[in-house]
Parts: sequence; C-alpha cells; structure tokens
Amino acid sequence: MVNWTARPAPPGGVPGGGVPRRHAGLWQLAVSTLDGNWEHDHTVPSRTLYPHQWSWDSAFIAIGWAHVRPDHAWQELTSLFRAQWLDGRVPHIVFNPVVPGGAYFPGPGFWASATVEGTPRVATSGLVQPPVHALAAWHAYRRAPSADGRAALRRLYPRLVAQQHYLATRRDVGGAGLASIVHPWESGLDNSPAWDAPLAAVPAEAAVLRAYRRRDTVHAAAAHRPTDLDYARYIAIVTAYRAAGYRDDGLADRHPFLVECPLFNAAMGAAEHALAEIAGEIGADPGPHRERAARITTAVVDRLHDPTTGTFHPRDLRSGRLTPARTVLGLAPLILPDLPARQVEAVLVEATSARFGLAAGMERPLPSHDRTAADFEPLRYWRGPSWMNINWLVRHGLLAHGQTRLAAGLRASMIGLAETAGCHEYFHPDTGAGLGSPAFGWTAALLLDVLAE
Repeated sequence: MVNWTARPAPPGGVPGGGVPRRHAGLWQLAVSTLDGNWEHDHTVPSRTLYPHQWSWDSAFIAIGWAHVRPDHAWQELTSLFRAQWLDGRVPHIVFNPVVPGGAYFPGPGFWASATVEGTPRVATSGLVQPPVHALAAWHAYRRAPSADGRAALRRLYPRLVAQQHYLATRRDVGGAGLASIVHPWESGLDNSPAWDAPLAAVPAEAAVLRAYRRRDTVHAAAAHRPTDLDYARYIAIVTAYRAAGYRDDGLADRHPFLVECPLFNAAMGAAEHALAEIAGEIGADPGPHRERAARITTAVVDRLHDPTTGTFHPRDLRSGRLTPARTVLGLAPLILPDLPARQVEAVLVEATSARFGLAAGMERPLPSHDRTAADFEPLRYWRGPSWMNINWLVRHGLLAHGQTRLAAGLRASMIGLAETAGCHEYFHPDTGAGLGSPAFGWTAALLLDVLAE
C-alpha cells in the first residue's frame, strides 16, 4: 500500500502541524485564493479566464480544501459528479448557468449537451479530462479523515467506478487495455508539443475562427496561448465528435484524433489503486481494482514506453506510432506505484537530465517540455512553462518509488514558485515568473498540500 499522507492543518486557514512560520504568509495567500474562487458548491479555476467548473481542476482543488475546509472538498467533488453522464463520463467543463454565455469560448451553446440523451440537466462539455478524481478523493480523506468524509467516499465510490468503466470500455479504441483521448483538451496538457504530429493530420484553416470570438486572448497575451490554426483544429475535432452525438462506438472509423496518452492512462491506473484503498475503507472488495491497476500498468509499459528514449510517449492510433516529442507526459507514469523498476530507473534518467533538470537542489522549475528542444517555448501554454499540478503528480510519483531526495527538491521548487510569483496558473520555466491567470485555484490548493507536509 502506498501511504501518501500529510498532517492536516486546523480548519479556518490557520497553518498548523509542520507548517513553518516563514510560510504563514504563503498559507494565507493560498487560503484566500481558494476562498475568493469559491462558487456556492465548487471552485472556479480563476475569476478571469475560467468562470465555470473544470473537472481535473476540481480534483486537485479538493486536496487543498481538505487541509482547511474539508466540507468544501466533498462539495467540490460531489458537485462535479452530479454532472456525470449516464454512460459514466465526467465532463471536463460544467457550465454555471448564471455566467453569461459569451464569458467563455467554446460555451454551452457550442457544446449543445442538452441535445444528447443521457446528459445531466446542467449544461456541460462532451469531453473528459485525466481521471485523477479517485486519487484526489483518497488524498482528501487521508488529509482530513472523519465520519462525514467516509460517508462522502461511500457516495462517490460508485460514480468513480462508473467513470473508470467508461474509460476502460468505451474509450479502449486500440483494444490493448488503454483509454484513448479524442481531443488534446482531454489530456489536460492542451497545447503540448506531444500533439503536434496527430494534430497536423486534422484538416482545418485558421480562417474558421472568424465565426467565433476567442476569449482566452482577451485575458492573456496571444504569444502565450495556442495559435489560431491550432484552435481551429481544436474546434474541428469537437465539431466532428458533436456531430456524432459524442458517441464512442466507431471512433476508429471516423474520428480525426485518437491518442493513447501516458498521463491519462497512468492516472487511470493510479485511480484503480486509490479505489482499492477507498473500497477497503468503506467495506467493498479492493481485489478487482488491484487487478485492473496491474493490467493498466502492463499496458502502459507495453504500449507507451520507448526503450530507445527511455521515456514514455503518446501513441497516435491514426499512424500507429509513438509521437516523438519528449514532454513531461513521459514522467507521469511514475504515479503508478507498480511501475517496474527498469522503467522507473529510465524515467529518472530522463527527469534528471538537462531536458527537465529534476534534482535534490533544483536550479530552475520543472518544465512541461524538453528545455533542450528546438521548439521549447518558455512563455507558451504547455510548451515549456512549469505547472503546479504536474509538479505535484511527479512529486508523488517520486515518493511512491522511494525517491525522497528528488521529491524534496521538487517540493522546494514548488514553494519557491509561489514565493516568487504567488498563485499563478503557470510559471516561466527559467525565471519562475507568474504566467497565465492570477489567483489560480489548483496552484493555491496544491501549495497548501505541500506546505502541510
């Protein structure tokens, strides 16, 4: 059993336990950020660019809430899973009906979820995001164990199982036991160079965006965001999926983007490990979860590990090839506690190389893309910048494999980012300067989690 625990701080935002006095200001900043983003039963990622509820944001945010307001942690996850589709998918956006339709693009009218059978009353997108929710629920419970928390786990458990079942069945397009993502947005790393090759095969023209108004470039510099051509491809992929009623049968015959992602599938495997722990806590059978976890880990190694590079790569099901970019996605399988030692050692070589610079004493933040690559962009969304949630996942992967010195170095780097720039959405991978939206939810939440350890 992997024992990922931390001493919870007392409710109300007062740092306690092992939080040093010198970090009290950071603690209060993180708590006030979360409080400022709280929206009656969930937390918005930011008050500017992201005014609705996002799926994996809520998962990470719940971990932070568990340290200060555990009831918010369970409301966060409960409200998200209330929007779960009948087929088990958890939509990547749940739209707040009181927010004007034009506040975010693509908004609820574009997705048209109400026209699809088996969808909730609230408007949602039709895509998913990495299934980190069971992992988050277990972490939140371990941070603040209580009778109310156990009751929340019991309520969430069948929904978490349904989420996993959806991904393991309807999304196993390759037939090898891995879930396929149908859009770069489903990876969570929307604009990563990992998607350049499969995206290049999606027919689209930048001119298509003349019919729409991008909202992201209103709040962030265009040089920091995906290009218009990439956005046109994003829209083309959603349009194709929507035209088929967001059905997953026959994807291999008609859908333009199908990729097996290392992070997404590692999250799916880690979720089964977490579900085994949750099952044991609530009196269910953990055995099937452990069996599924083992099968997923085997498939991730067999399908996505490249022995030539030593790291993991997405597999483009359209071409049958691994995509060449060496991104932080390749480090994500460390979160699988049963990842074989040979692959753990190879990933650590990659992580500690000049490409990513992981070290016990880190000189620069962990980048989202190989910093030695010709297409490394330190300012552009997911093509170089450092992200707190990815750092958190990699760090816990390191702890799962006994790499305490490297984990401590990454923790110090994460705290240093917040000390330098506050709770920004992402950070410059050389200077640590804050980029993207300020007062960002998961940055604040995961800062609380590392401060509390």
